[in-house]
Amino acid sequence: MADIPCIGAVVFDDAGRLLLVKRANPPAQGLWSLPGGRQEPDESADEGVVREVREETGLVVTVDREVGTVIRQAPSGDDYVIRDFVCVIDGDVSLQAGDDAADAAFFTMTELADLPTSEGLLEALTDWGLIDVGPAT
Repeated sequence: MADIPCIGAVVFDDAGRLLLVKRANPPAQGLWSLPGGRQEPDESADEGVVREVREETGLVVTVDREVGTVIRQAPSGDDYVIRDFVCVIDGDVSLQAGDDAADAAFFTMTELADLPTSEGLLEALTDWGLIDVGPAT
């Protein structure tokens, strides 16, 4: 089995809402997830994140920092090793779903709690201290 290098972008708008894309293809087809995908062999992780966000949402971003890594099994039995990066939007914030994204939208923390998301997404973002979708106390 082999590791497949992938990247994901954690992007918040000025209102603190999280950017997600609805996946048009497997894995996680029909579920909301971070923009991202396979890192191309000839690009850095930062370049891959910027490219994937632009392809899937139309947004231009700058990478701020790496926040964590998750491993998910690929249909082939190999492992997707997904490095996630917090990114900042550069310029215009007009979303347009593209590439393998069926839709793209920003969601509040309240909306995230009820959204059909990819496996482990909210848990990873919570563990990394990036979101809090728990009940108010």
